[in-house]
Formats: sequence, structure tokens, C-alpha cells
Amino acid sequence: MSHATTAFRDDIATRPAPGRTRSHKKILRYGLMAGGVLAVVIGGGYYWLSSGRWVDTDDAYVQADSMTLSTDVSGIVASNPVHEGEAVKKGQVLFTLDPQKFQIALDNARANLAQVRLNVEAAKADYQAALRDTAAKQQQVNADQATYGRYASLVKEHAVTQQETDDSRYKLAADQQAVSASESQARALLAKLNGNPNIAVEDMPSFKQAQAQVAEAEREMNHAVVRAPYDGIVTQVNKLQLGMYLGASTAAFGLVSTEHMWVQAEPKETQLTYAKTGDKVDVSFDLYPDRTWHGTVQSVAPATDQNFSLLPAENSSGNWVKVVQRIPVRVDLDMQPGDPPLRAGMSADVDIDTGHVRHLSDLF
Repeated sequence: MSHATTAFRDDIATRPAPGRTRSHKKILRYGLMAGGVLAVVIGGGYYWLSSGRWVDTDDAYVQADSMTLSTDVSGIVASNPVHEGEAVKKGQVLFTLDPQKFQIALDNARANLAQVRLNVEAAKADYQAALRDTAAKQQQVNADQATYGRYASLVKEHAVTQQETDDSRYKLAADQQAVSASESQARALLAKLNGNPNIAVEDMPSFKQAQAQVAEAEREMNHAVVRAPYDGIVTQVNKLQLGMYLGASTAAFGLVSTEHMWVQAEPKETQLTYAKTGDKVDVSFDLYPDRTWHGTVQSVAPATDQNFSLLPAENSSGNWVKVVQRIPVRVDLDMQPGDPPLRAGMSADVDIDTGHVRHLSDLF
């Protein structure tokens, strides 16, 4: 027997049977399918267990206290010592109005206050004079009464004429009316003193009114000088020019705070199941992609933005379509010395750590 024949027979002997090969392939195929399903189940389970803790959104922007500066008095712009983009401190003068008309109004109010004080003192003196005048006229009435009494007795004896008796009676009646008129004048003067002849000048209504006018004039003069309400940066300063007339409540220029800044995030309502005040937050800004800020959830809004819309949704209408709403979340940033500056309106990415952990028991 040749060597080739012997090798062929050995190869046939060692080759696995066809049925056994098909069985091994089937086992391998089922194993791979089961492994794939198991990997999907394990991966899905891990994703489900690890998800739900973090709330992430790129619908977030930097916000800051900002305002358009104005004042409630009108006048000519006298000075504007700041320039565009200048950082200002709280209490720093930003612009002033011409103080002349405000000083005139204040001087006039103060003069009126002094005049009211003099008028009150004069009214007190007039009241005392009226009392003395009434007392003097009452003495005249007493004298007329005595004269008339004598004449009434003497006329019976024909010691005086009837004409003289009548004259004395008429004079008595006239002087009594004079006393009544003097008393009425005294009461009128007392009423002007609020019923108290010894009232303090400061308690008089007219004095308080004049005092209020002085306070208002002082307030207007103070408001002619506009100061920064907080630290910040001024913008659009060129809108205000020296010599221009600035009406009351007219916008002058803007001021943006450099200290009180926060991030306003707008996650979907379905993301906020476990979010709460105090949760830790990681924030990154498009302007600084390689840097992360830390913060805290300061508040979760009690209503969606749509709730405050001028044209809120009419959910009772027939064409209503449900839309997932977004709820504002305010994030307080932990700013550190040396951090790069932030600007209001900058885009941000927010990741909120709710601390919530899912368990397999939640599935059952």
C-alpha cells in the first residue's frame, strides 16, 4: 500500500462527522445570539440604573441684574462722567441734571415753610388780641347795662327823657352784638389753630404741608443726581449727551451687574422628576469650553414660562396638541477669584446632579 493511500485513510479517520459539525455551529450560533441579547439586557439595565440621576440641557444662558437707568424728574443733562463699558461701583455718580431749577424750587419751599411758621405765630397773637377785645367790649356792655338801668328808673320820675332811655337801650344792644361778633372772630381764629391756642407750630397742618413740600423739593434735587444702585458695567452711554433734555422716566443708558449673576436653565418638565433646590450643578460655557464651573440649584420655578405668556395656550380648544413644557431652573454659580468674566446672555451647558439612584426593585 502506498504512502499516499495511507495518509488519505488517516485524514478520513480524523475528519469530524458531518452531523457533529452542524451541531457545533448551531450551538455557537445560539450562544452568540444569547450573548448578544444578554449584552443588550445588561447594557440597557446599566443605562436604566445609571440614568435618572443627571439632568442635562444646553438650553441655558447667563443672566444678570440689569436695568435701564432713568430718573423721575426732568431736566437738562449737566454732566455724564462715565464712558462706554466702564466698570462702576455702587453709589458712583453716573450722570446729573442741571440743579438750578431744583435749587430754586427748594429755596421757594423753604421760604414758604418759614412763612407758614410766621403765619401760625401771627394767628396765635390774633387770637389773644381777639380775646382781649372781647373782654373790653364786655366791659362796655356792663357799663351800658348799668346806664340803662339808671335811666329806666329815672324815666319813671321824669328825671330823664324817654329819648335818653331809648338811646341807652339801643347802645346796650349794639355793644352786646359787638361782643358776639368779637367772640365769633375769636372762635374762628381758634379754629385756625386746630382748637388749641397753645399748639406747637410743628403740629399745624399747614406747617406739615409746607414741610412736605420742602421734602419733595429735596427729593427732586437728590434725584437730579443719578448714582449706580450696584456694581456693574455701563453700556450704551452715548445715548445720553450733555445739554439734552431728559424727560422724567426716559431711558438714559444701561447698567449690567458684575456681581449678581446666575444661569437660567430651561430643561424639559420630564427631566425634573427628581430635581430640587440645593442640587449640585456643573456648568460649562461655549466661550470657555475647557473650563467647568460649579453651582447649586437656587430654585425651580413654580410655573412654566407659558403660564406668564401674553397669549397662553387654550388647551380647551379642539386643535390642542400636547407639547412638553420647559420649566425655568435658576442656578447660583460659585464664582472664584481669577475666574474669567461672564457676560449676560452667554450660552451654557448645565448638568444637575439630583442624587437619585435607581434600583432593580423599582421595576417590580
